[in-house]
Amino acid sequence: MHILHITPHLPPDQAANALLPFHLGMWAEAAGDEVGYVAHPPRQQQGRRARAATSLPGRVAWVESHLESSGLARTLRLSTGMTAIAIARAVAPAVAWADVVHIHSNGLIAEIGAVVANRQRKPVVLTLYGTEIWHYKPKRGIDLFTRAYRRASHVVFYSHGLQTRATELGLGRRDTSVIYPPVAPEFTLHDERTQASARAALGLKTRHLFVNVKRLHPLAGQQYLIEALGEVIRTHPDTRLVICGTGALLPELQATARAAGVEGHITFTGLLDNATIAQYDAAADAFVLPSLLEACPTVALEALATGTPVISSDNPGGVELRELFGFDVSVVPRKQPLALAHAMIQLLDDKRRVRATTSEIIEREFRPPAVQAQYKAIYERAVRAAHGR
Repeated sequence: MHILHITPHLPPDQAANALLPFHLGMWAEAAGDEVGYVAHPPRQQQGRRARAATSLPGRVAWVESHLESSGLARTLRLSTGMTAIAIARAVAPAVAWADVVHIHSNGLIAEIGAVVANRQRKPVVLTLYGTEIWHYKPKRGIDLFTRAYRRASHVVFYSHGLQTRATELGLGRRDTSVIYPPVAPEFTLHDERTQASARAALGLKTRHLFVNVKRLHPLAGQQYLIEALGEVIRTHPDTRLVICGTGALLPELQATARAAGVEGHITFTGLLDNATIAQYDAAADAFVLPSLLEACPTVALEALATGTPVISSDNPGGVELRELFGFDVSVVPRKQPLALAHAMIQLLDDKRRVRATTSEIIEREFRPPAVQAQYKAIYERAVRAAHGR
């Protein structure tokens, strides 16, 4: 089978709609299928004609997105049209090669890709990650996203909450599924003994450790976590918070830490590889996710896979994880540092690793083989339907 992924991002970008198409491609190639991609190049590579070889499986057609940021193009209202034409030209031969086209998320590259695939009568699988539905508003005139959604052979949602919200917005349809994000093999279960070994390997000597992994962005809610830490330190002074991620909000978060008097208790690591993040997750007493909006937070699933309980705000993804994993996921109100602090203190007063049932659910439903099998079945059904079989 020839599988084409059309997505706004690919690694080294770390967005969910970069990582999932990468992993699906790797798994498909290992299973004997052929894979191709159409994507915007990583930001650090924009404008370069020559591209170094990457570890991506299969062929890649890079579509420059510099027109979208051109002031003159915006002024002349040419940006969208010019970029759409460039995308269509890049997409057309790749779609002609494909047996099935997998569209990831929204945006012009995804939506034009869906148009080209529909014109060539190729089956389309559309995966939606969150913002496409949370911020959905039907457009007047030509609404490419809604058209892609309605005409797709199959739509996959990242969570049940996202699927429910789509129905509430009038986007109910047949042929939909929920497939949760995969948890990489690096995130392995640690008991109390191996948790201590992970902490020692990282050179962490504090008695208590909290970890957050997320881009430094207002929606990630790290400011509320930093404010909560002050209350935690009053009762448990030997506590450290490690925040893994990069983003423009770093100076502001550092200023928040100084103002709260907890600067000496926080480590901002910057961007880390999966193996190192897995060590931090395993070493932690709890993974804290104060995000304002999530569909299904992969970072929290990864922490649970290492044996570390999760404290989440009541964002939709956190609430859904609570329903899935029960006691191992605590949920507190969003934007409430004091409530968050009380949950953190409560966990430090009664430390624990996750229950066996949580580990069983992770292994059964969230590991790569389970995710791969679900997508493979969808591809095969879509291709059979397209050929009237």
